[in-house]
Amino acid sequence: MHFSLLQATDVNNAANYLPIAIQLLFAIGLVATIIILSDRLGPKRKTADKLQNFESGIEIKGNARQPMAIKYFLVAILFVLFDVEVIFFYPYAVNFRELGWGGFTAVVVFVALFITGLIYIFKKGALKWEE
Repeated sequence: MHFSLLQATDVNNAANYLPIAIQLLFAIGLVATIIILSDRLGPKRKTADKLQNFESGIEIKGNARQPMAIKYFLVAILFVLFDVEVIFFYPYAVNFRELGWGGFTAVVVFVALFITGLIYIFKKGALKWEE
């Protein structure tokens, strides 16, 4: 049956997705086969250089399991928090006319909460590096 002869009710038929499922299974099988064959047939020469951790071309200095200052993680978490805040402005920017004053009030409350959090962070000294 030709595609142009299909009616609108026949388009969302499960049989129409069969070629996609076959292609997906073929792709998964091909990847698995390539991985297994390369593992079985490939050379296995374990040298000290190959077993050493890769450090982006930088010579390894010391143990990687040394404790690290929590300030790095704190700054990273705060960056993610305030960076994600910006994402929530996009729907408002797209629909600000339809949202009217109610939407504007919601955005002002949202920003006020984050500014309150930022003031709290500054007062707690979370961003002070000298100690």
